[in-house]
Order: sequence, then C-alpha cells, then structure tokens
Amino acid sequence: MRPPPRAPREPPTAAPGAGSSPGDAITAASSSSRRSEAKSGRTDLIFLIRFRHCCLLRNQRCVVAYLYDRLLRIRALRWEYGSVLPNAIQFHMSAEEVEWFNRYKKSLATYMRSVGGEEGLDLTQDIKPPKSLYIEVRCLKDYGEFEIDDGTTVLLKKNSQHFLPRWKCEQLIRQGVLEHVLL
Repeated sequence: MRPPPRAPREPPTAAPGAGSSPGDAITAASSSSRRSEAKSGRTDLIFLIRFRHCCLLRNQRCVVAYLYDRLLRIRALRWEYGSVLPNAIQFHMSAEEVEWFNRYKKSLATYMRSVGGEEGLDLTQDIKPPKSLYIEVRCLKDYGEFEIDDGTTVLLKKNSQHFLPRWKCEQLIRQGVLEHVLL
C-alpha cells in the first residue's frame, strides 16, 4: 500500500535578523495578517453573495409569473375577440406577444378542424349556453352581405335590426359589428 502524496511545502522563511533583511519579515507578517482578514471577511462576503442570489431568484420568479399571467390574458383574448384582435389591444402588445397569439390561433384552428369532421368544430361559438337559437341583433357598422347556412343573404347596414341564428352572430357580436338587442 502506498502512502498518500504529500502536499508541497512552502519554502521556510528565515527569522528576522538571521541572514534576511528586516523588509522580508514585515512582508511575511503583513501577508499572514491579510490571510487572516480574508478568512474572517469571507463569511460576510458569502452572506452578501447568498443574499444577492436569493434576490435574483425572487426577481426571476416575479418576472416569470408576470409573463405567464400575460400569456393567459392573451389566450383569453383569442376566445373573447376571435382570430382578429382590435388595433387598440394589438397596439399594447409586443411583437413576441403578437407572434405567440398568431401561433396559438393557428394551433387552435388546426385542432378545431381535426375534431369536427369536414367542416370542423368551432369551439369559440356558444361560450355561454344559449337560451334561444335565434336572437335579435342591431347592426352597429356597415358590414355588407352576410350569408346564413340555408343560403339566405342578409344585408347588414348600420342601425338595421335582424332576427338571426345565434351561432352565426356570436363572432360578429364579439367583433363589434352587431349588438344583441335585449327585449
């Protein structure tokens, strides 16, 4: 069995007055006092480093929570306004958020096409259960011709009122083209 390797030795320092100059003794004494100061000061330094690290981790958690909340709100905008965001809302979004919204919109559209057969299933319709299948709506803007499933076209002019299927009107109500008239 081999003995463990020895640590390298430091060259011996001569005692003051034994063939060395007095400056060497002062340098040796000051370096040993610096070592002891560094050892005693390390605990304060380690405390400060740990404190700073904890602050950085807290700030990172806060930023991640803020960004996650923004993503949830942007996702809710897709369900509230549909695939087209109003300019007032889009103005307050960063380019990355608009890009994320577009990717989410495409992903949701792909899923809805895959679920409902040929036509797909529009999950954004009937967010609240309808009380009746037809509703009375008032047109707030000139929209033009609007085709219903049975092939009938309705001309949507400003301030005109119509009795239309709820599921065809819900998207236009969210976009601000139509307004539900409560009787």
